[in-house]
Amino acid sequence: MSVTLQSRSGQAALFRRACRITLLNFAAVLALAAGVARAETHASLQAVDANGFSTWSGSLPFTLTGVLLCDPDEMLDSTPNFIPWNSGANVFQLGAEWQIAFQAADTDSDWGGTFCYMGQCYGNMPFNGSDDLSYSNAAWTEEILRLNYDPVTMHQFRAGDLIQVTARQSDFYGGKRNITEGHNIDPAYNFDISLVTSNYGLPEPLVITLSDIKNADNTFIFDQTRATGCEHYQGMRVRINNLTLLATNGWNATNTWGNRLCTATDGAGRTFSLRHSRRDIGPAPTGTFNAIGIFNQESGSGVQGTNGYELILQSAIPQAAETLAIAQKAVLTWPVSGAAHVVEYTTDLNSTNWTVLTNTVIVIDGQNTVLDSMSNSRFYRLRKTN
Repeated sequence: MSVTLQSRSGQAALFRRACRITLLNFAAVLALAAGVARAETHASLQAVDANGFSTWSGSLPFTLTGVLLCDPDEMLDSTPNFIPWNSGANVFQLGAEWQIAFQAADTDSDWGGTFCYMGQCYGNMPFNGSDDLSYSNAAWTEEILRLNYDPVTMHQFRAGDLIQVTARQSDFYGGKRNITEGHNIDPAYNFDISLVTSNYGLPEPLVITLSDIKNADNTFIFDQTRATGCEHYQGMRVRINNLTLLATNGWNATNTWGNRLCTATDGAGRTFSLRHSRRDIGPAPTGTFNAIGIFNQESGSGVQGTNGYELILQSAIPQAAETLAIAQKAVLTWPVSGAAHVVEYTTDLNSTNWTVLTNTVIVIDGQNTVLDSMSNSRFYRLRKTN
């Protein structure tokens, strides 16, 4: 993370934040001392039985490595939002929430992906029922800083980073085993994230159609061996081709998690849920499109997981856009995570005068893309704007 310090007060604020994160990380190290973390695989952690229930029998703590598939604020709103217990009136209202997904980097030796989750107001769970068991807004802010930045380099985590997560708790819910805090604010239950390689690169999405994950009668294809069907793709970056929206009421990045759902079809009787991310990915496609995102499961059950599959949508590519005469264009791309850039061109590399290219930026296969008329006399550069 590149930071420009503007004042002594700004330096002090950054120093205090760094100290808070370092102290919190030190507390986590002390908690880890009770047991040596062993290496775990996504495939083992996500193993299920015929009912889709977890069969994982490993031990805690463990470490899990993979490529971060989203920015930390892409799924849930982590803005501090303390909600008091209030005699049970706010049961299950967890206030601010935070979630990421990361998938195996080497799919020859491992397979699948895992979600990490935490909420602010665990005290509002019916088995807790106490404000003392929730994070205050200040404490929650420190937790988010601890998880969003590498404690050693202060690198701000973003999609495409290779990370390692140290887990001390995990819970099965919704059809997948999540790394969590066990709904407990005690630092002994923290999970930690460390940077392995920044900008490692997003994995190429696995290309599928609805026929790979749903039967002809529109039921989910469930295979407990995870060799085929929905379980095969759970937690991974995929591209589902040949979709058409049936409704657009959930196509809104500002909606809450539960209200960001849309339904798409392949036109052959199969339907599938798309959950819009908290990113503006443009207007809803009016024709056939291809969807790129994170394959997720939300069965709504802690004991069964054979349904509730969906795609957390990060990019929607109208098929018409992919049939452009690209051979007659200059195609300029850069990662979606590098959004704060402009493309500039010049006709003379010895000149200091560069002109901003005003062509519309579209998203294709997880890349920001600009198509410009082919010209032998134009040279391009990508300039960061902040």
